[in-house]
Amino acid sequence: MAAGTDVQATQDAKHVPPQETKAQRIERLKLVKNPWECFEEIREFARKGRDSVLPEWTALYLRWWGIYTQGDGAGVVAGNGGEGKSTKYFMLRIRLPNGLLRSNQLRMIANLAERHGRSVADITVRQNIQLHWLTIEDLPEVIESLAAVGLTPKSACGDVPRNLTGCPVAGIASDEICDASPLLLEANELLAAGNDFYNLPRKFKVCITGCPVWCSYPEINDLGLTAIKRYRQGKREVGFSVRVGGGLSADPHFAVRLDAFVRWEQALPVVRGIAEIFRDQQSLRENRDRARLKHLFTRHAWTSQQFLEQLTDRLGFKLDPAEEEAPPADIYRDHVGIHPQKQPELFYAGAAVLRGRITPEQMRAAADLSDRFANGDLRTTNMQNLIIANVPRGNVNSLVRELDQAGLRVEATPFWRGAIACSGAEFCKLALTETKGFTRWLVDELEERVPGFDEQLKLNVTGCPNACGQHWIADIGLEGKKVKQGQDFVDAYYFCLGGAVGEHQRIARPIGFRCAAREVPDAIERLLHSYLANRNDRENLRAYFARFSDDELRAQLAGHVLEAVSRDPSPGPVPHGVGD
Repeated sequence: MAAGTDVQATQDAKHVPPQETKAQRIERLKLVKNPWECFEEIREFARKGRDSVLPEWTALYLRWWGIYTQGDGAGVVAGNGGEGKSTKYFMLRIRLPNGLLRSNQLRMIANLAERHGRSVADITVRQNIQLHWLTIEDLPEVIESLAAVGLTPKSACGDVPRNLTGCPVAGIASDEICDASPLLLEANELLAAGNDFYNLPRKFKVCITGCPVWCSYPEINDLGLTAIKRYRQGKREVGFSVRVGGGLSADPHFAVRLDAFVRWEQALPVVRGIAEIFRDQQSLRENRDRARLKHLFTRHAWTSQQFLEQLTDRLGFKLDPAEEEAPPADIYRDHVGIHPQKQPELFYAGAAVLRGRITPEQMRAAADLSDRFANGDLRTTNMQNLIIANVPRGNVNSLVRELDQAGLRVEATPFWRGAIACSGAEFCKLALTETKGFTRWLVDELEERVPGFDEQLKLNVTGCPNACGQHWIADIGLEGKKVKQGQDFVDAYYFCLGGAVGEHQRIARPIGFRCAAREVPDAIERLLHSYLANRNDRENLRAYFARFSDDELRAQLAGHVLEAVSRDPSPGPVPHGVGD
């Protein structure tokens, strides 16, 4: 449904049928109003106070401005129907295409977090920065302050194209295939600046990258363009492979590669064409839990050839056949550490921000250090980290030392470096468990219990089955649950092992092991000591887990033979997530 819906359609949408499903209600409300054109209503709510905010705004329209109602800290078990209780506060997600950020922008975010957000901010798995504890009265000032430095929360949430992700070291990485960031920024304007795509069936996640390690995870995006080289008559040409239909949530699905080579000048038409295919699928608007692009493949039996034919019809021309491609093998995709740039004598410094939680003091420190030791150019990453670019060789050591003093580790252990955590029950109404504090405690415990561990580790913590913490693609994925102990429900985690992306992509295996949150360090310690004692030469965790059955891995975690437990039991059903 494109912009410009006619008057009759709008009038029909205002008519409420006697029996209306959740999906029907949301589709009707989206026809009534384009929230991007209604910022004045947010101003009016701010003038009148929290009680004036209409239910359709709290439940739907505010999301188009990157705003969610904030939970009460108890999560799902405190609410009804699989959703926790809302408070008067909001969380706001700032859209950062390609993770590009300047020092003055980061200082503004720090000031807003301190002034309005109780000094809490999080870097997300789509390169956004998220604020919390905002009141309705705060929202216009926060949005206008962001606009004053060239930032916006618009299109960071809702049934829209979400933040477009790309390689955070685009344009500076010495090993990049191409700098795809200019193309990504054009695609960002195409998808989010106008009104053609304000009303999609659900969220639409796009990544465009020239990075050889695919750090923006095209495998789990609705649309992923990855740079690839080909040679024609002795001339080198850089274009893109295209993947569609990736996504995690409760029903993970890796993106399908189309038999197509996309030339640079064809990339924007391809992005538009795929977005239009998604927008116009009425069958995806019938059930909110089955409304992502991936469900064309998982529920409607589409094939890659069928999708390519639909795309060709939209484009009006044929794409060349795909070139042979070699996905990256097991490799860090976080860009943490000190790395030489393509520019002579310049380096970038990737600092691991544990679980993405960053304070105003740390943001100001990073901004100041980027000005003192570089040129004020920073980037956020998909692994919730922060990069300072364009550091002259002579400034590297001083920068690393001062970042470490600020708690932003350039030289981090695999536990600190590999930990990812979603928002959790601290703020999210859909979560079952608290994740941020738990992940910090877990990393501290593992650093003490398994000192010297030096293998790559992705340790992803998510507070519910919706997988905002991306546990399906982790070496060790922890999915939040509740278990009853005595008269109380306590936080617990279900273990999924051996997830991977790239050459060996696979969804992590639910292995039938669950334990209370306080017992998780014990279980991981046992598992890692077993790995260190029994691994083959140069065998990483993914390969090690693949050698063992679920029963054997469960025994390594528990320390004894243990019957499998079901993954799904929880105090109540959890709806489809609102993940980043």
